[in-house]
Amino acid sequence: MRFNITTLLTCLALIPAMTTASEKNIYGLNEHVYIADIDMHMSAKLDTGAKTASLSARDIERFNRDGERWVRFYLALDEAHEQAFELPLARISKIKRRSGDYDPEEDKSYTPRPVVEMSVCMGRTLRTIEVNLTDRSTFQYPFLLGSTALKKFNALIDPSLKYSVGKPQCNTENISTAIAE
Repeated sequence: MRFNITTLLTCLALIPAMTTASEKNIYGLNEHVYIADIDMHMSAKLDTGAKTASLSARDIERFNRDGERWVRFYLALDEAHEQAFELPLARISKIKRRSGDYDPEEDKSYTPRPVVEMSVCMGRTLRTIEVNLTDRSTFQYPFLLGSTALKKFNALIDPSLKYSVGKPQCNTENISTAIAE
């Protein structure tokens, strides 16, 4: 009889963990996203090994507007994108350099990158996340979602899946609200 009570208590203790897991959104290794701030649909790589999200950008320029720090950039995608985007600068991140990218003469083990906040829709979920800007044109995916953003999406990643949630389906009312926040 004692064994059955212990087993029952163990099973009851596991229920909260199972409930938490069932509330997660399951995404594939790659997903379609919509970035509302730049009105752009693109494919993204979901990477739990990266901490931050990154967007492929070029000609990145920091400037001041009305006493605030801003950043201007162009998308660095295969096709020509001539439109400049301007967003408030959230902060400057320090991204750890890979071993092949480290220059001992520079005496820096990191690369500074501008970070902006963007409203991103994936599946039916819309979140405002921090995104660093860097030229990713040599990578297959122009947008990378790292672990910090994936936590906001309440994500579980199944690497055997691709595009599991389909095209972004956030309605325009939710997107307008998220951008205004």
